[in-house]
Amino acid sequence: MFIGIDLGTSSVKLVLVTKEGIVKRTVSKNYDLIIPKPSWSEQNPDDWYSRTLEALRELVIGFEENIQGISFSGQMHGLVLLDKNDNVLRNAILWNDQRTVKEVDYLNNEIGIEKLLEQTGNIALTGLTAPKLLWVKSNEPKIFKRISKVMLPKDYLIYKLSGEFASDVTDLSGTLYFDCENRKYSEYMLEILSLDKKMLPKVYESYEVVGSLKKELQKLLNIKQKVNVIAGGGDQAVGAVGVGIVGDGECSISLGTSGVVFVSSDKFNIDKKSHLQSYAHANGKYHVMAVMLNAAGALKWWNEDVFDDNDYDDFFKRVFETEIEESLFFLPYLSGERSPINDPYAKGVLFGLGNHHKKAQLDRAIVEGITFALRDSFELIKELGVDISRVRITGGGSKSDIWAQMISDIFSVEVIKIDTEEGPALGAAILAMVGTNEYENVEEACEKIIKISKVFYPKYRNSKLYDMKYSKFVKIYPQIKELYKDK
Repeated sequence: MFIGIDLGTSSVKLVLVTKEGIVKRTVSKNYDLIIPKPSWSEQNPDDWYSRTLEALRELVIGFEENIQGISFSGQMHGLVLLDKNDNVLRNAILWNDQRTVKEVDYLNNEIGIEKLLEQTGNIALTGLTAPKLLWVKSNEPKIFKRISKVMLPKDYLIYKLSGEFASDVTDLSGTLYFDCENRKYSEYMLEILSLDKKMLPKVYESYEVVGSLKKELQKLLNIKQKVNVIAGGGDQAVGAVGVGIVGDGECSISLGTSGVVFVSSDKFNIDKKSHLQSYAHANGKYHVMAVMLNAAGALKWWNEDVFDDNDYDDFFKRVFETEIEESLFFLPYLSGERSPINDPYAKGVLFGLGNHHKKAQLDRAIVEGITFALRDSFELIKELGVDISRVRITGGGSKSDIWAQMISDIFSVEVIKIDTEEGPALGAAILAMVGTNEYENVEEACEKIIKISKVFYPKYRNSKLYDMKYSKFVKIYPQIKELYKDK
């Protein structure tokens, strides 16, 4: 049996899976998000490890003798710093942190976008790891001088569970100090960041074995046999494996805290307009993706933070029963935005409110706004010449058939749901299977394991209405973007 560990922003989720892809047990543990200042976002790496250990102890009960391998999916871009004694130097700075505007300006304007594209295939964004390192260097110089190891969130779990200082090509692709096309560190970028290569983990493909579970952890978990630890990857690439997006031109949409449009590719494509990210994929090839910072996260804010309501069945029922209205819009930029506008100053907007509007109409506008923002990125990927007629959806939002149908209508494509909701955790388990030679490669494993459960087709009337509404949606942000920057 195989364990997939998905280290998310709000919780760590573990699945125990057979080689046929049957999920035997799932365990999740929550941890806190730390917000020291508005638009900052941090977590304590030791919370990740302690919760993962708690979950492992529950997960393996009764299956101790059957565990063969463990692999990972991890929230990307986070900065984890250790000193020479392996103590955590500061809280991890997370993917959705927006403090690095100055550093991003320096990288894009002083170093230059052309040079960044040449060295890494991507431009600087506020969420990426390299700008965070520059921020620590400028604002916390005493901490910067004590850095012995620089790693990403899931790499910290690898290090704690196996003792191996290791990372993988997909997660490193999101650092901006990694040459994604050639799958190696960029010496040029390391010099800019004042990093020595010995401070960085050894690079693996996502399906490669990096080591084995520590002996003391085997004893703690009552496991007697050797358990391989496989590199795993960033949550987007591993999540794509978990829904079978490993063939050239295949597309997935992730409806997690963030929203991601992800397309697998056999070749490395650079978006010269710099709206999209071009990274290494977990199958040994490549992918292009667009990331918006607030997808299901914006929905959670609206329901749970604003209205103290977590009944999503009732919420989506109201959405379903409410007519599409052409005049009410929501811009879901609650904490700045990455793709496609790349504006850390952007904020959420409800536009077109009238005294006739009821909460149900606002509910619908929230979901529509998130989906329109995803379509923005979908259209950019199509502009690269990719012909996409169907997508697979994953993440917490994919549980809703009503949202799935809305995506089909707004994107005018078939939307596919698969027979499991495990996503990145299952993808991690599949990588563990490939790493332990249960399958020859990632493609073969996905073909055998991932099964379609439901297909949604666009409804002509809805698609026509949404096209008209979308044409108005895309005009709002350009008209107000300068207002975001007013002090």
